[in-house]
Amino acid sequence: MTPWEIDALELANCNCAFGCPCQFNAPPTDGTCEAAVGFIISKGHYGDVNLDGVKFGMTAKWPAAIHMGNGTIQLIVDAGASPEQRAAVEAIGTGGDTEDMATFFWVFDKMAPNRLETLFKPIDLAVDLEGRTGHVNIPGVFDLKAEPIRNPVTGAEHRARINLPNGFEYRQAEVASGTTTTSGDISLTKNHGTHAHICRVYMTGKGVINHAA
Repeated sequence: MTPWEIDALELANCNCAFGCPCQFNAPPTDGTCEAAVGFIISKGHYGDVNLDGVKFGMTAKWPAAIHMGNGTIQLIVDAGASPEQRAAVEAIGTGGDTEDMATFFWVFDKMAPNRLETLFKPIDLAVDLEGRTGHVNIPGVFDLKAEPIRNPVTGAEHRARINLPNGFEYRQAEVASGTTTTSGDISLTKNHGTHAHICRVYMTGKGVINHAA
């Protein structure tokens, strides 16, 4: 396998209630899973290919819980990436060069047999981990916005985190409120003021890197 490593920030929005039951091995809020995700790699490589600064995203949809399978997924890589970087991100994002069950990319790939063609489009992405804000805009595919959860009585910002010591996506995530509108082949219709998380994705093909996550 080609060795790889990425240290990235991720912004994800799904259709579940804040906290997302999937993070706790529970069924999704309404029985289905619909998600849009954006990543920006601060430092990374795939073999000899430098991935610093590369952005990518995905949309995914499952008719039931993810582990039930039959999902549809589409990867989008920033149009500014070189051909070598595009191929590298496509390999990583589709679970290639990864040990079985080591990363969520691998799991998503195996649980989504209906994979659509990878797109190469401009990606406008900004993430503030501490502020629990961010956006991902990919023309013709999706527009995702995240903001802090608000106290329903006072309107004050509410802060919550998820810690997963053995997670295959992250070790700690800030929880936010996200909304996604779609215009691509995968239509997400339930992601309005629903669960979002912002986290550091630091991993190799063997899984999350514990000492630095």
